[in-house]
Amino acid sequence: IPPLRRPLGVPAVPTTKTKTLSERSADFLDQDKQLERRRHLCVAIDSRVKEASTGYFYDLHMTRVHGGKTWMAPSVLIREDKALYFPNVVGSRLDNGVKTHTTHMCAGKVSVIAMLSTKISEIHARSYAKSLNDLYREHPVYQYIQINLQENVLKSILVNIFLSSLRSKIPPSQHTRYLVSRQNMEYVRESLGMTNSRIGYVYLVDENLKIRWAACADAKEEEEDALIRCVGVLLNR
Repeated sequence: IPPLRRPLGVPAVPTTKTKTLSERSADFLDQDKQLERRRHLCVAIDSRVKEASTGYFYDLHMTRVHGGKTWMAPSVLIREDKALYFPNVVGSRLDNGVKTHTTHMCAGKVSVIAMLSTKISEIHARSYAKSLNDLYREHPVYQYIQINLQENVLKSILVNIFLSSLRSKIPPSQHTRYLVSRQNMEYVRESLGMTNSRIGYVYLVDENLKIRWAACADAKEEEEDALIRCVGVLLNR
């Protein structure tokens, strides 16, 4: 399995601000932004074509190859000057249903964010989190965030129907940092390295919202150790 060869994330600082009509009009007239939109559209269409041509169960089938792991997490932190940003994700908190932005949650904190979409991905995330949370959960700057991402409308409805069951399975201490999201990640999926919709992805985000470490699928022992070290380095700083 090859190592992660590039920083993951988006180049723009995430924001929760909604653009005004004049700002949207200016974007529409901006040639560079229009070209960027076309590029995103081409990527999205290409992704859909590949999905249709490979079949609905392709991602599930790929989990049989190294458990779905396509790259190994780095052994050290990604340099701050090379690191990219974790995009803003909006979701409903598990405890009270309030819409919450990850940009607000993560600013000024050292955050480990687990992206979940299936039962398999939950198992993957736990393989990174158990020892990590035991070590750092009492630290005032550390937090573990879980995002249950359901872009499929039907699956999203089912998750909402069974929210009470979900609350009973997640420890109450984690409810405030567990988000259920329907956000379309199409434009940022490739940037985040989220190429398989069945497996779990874990990101270490620093206080400036930059991704300093990332992993996918089930944790190897050296990856679990690397995450613990990297979180410790950021907390000590």
